[in-house]
Amino acid sequence: MSSDKLILMANQIAAFYATQSGIDQADAVARHLKSFWEPRMLRQFHEATVAGAEGIHPLVLQAASLLKAREAA
Repeated sequence: MSSDKLILMANQIAAFYATQSGIDQADAVARHLKSFWEPRMLRQFHEATVAGAEGIHPLVLQAASLLKAREAA
């Protein structure tokens, strides 16, 4: 799958969770990605965020940081 498609999908997930009040929105995005995306998609997603792909929703960037921190732990 292309990096652009993954970013688009992640942005759509973030747009949904951005409307949800009373929750940690970045954590919700991270949990969604971890639960529903296969490891190849997550690897490619991480590569795109590290490479500085354009147009990434701020919640997606926060979620990417959370996922990386959880992997390191």
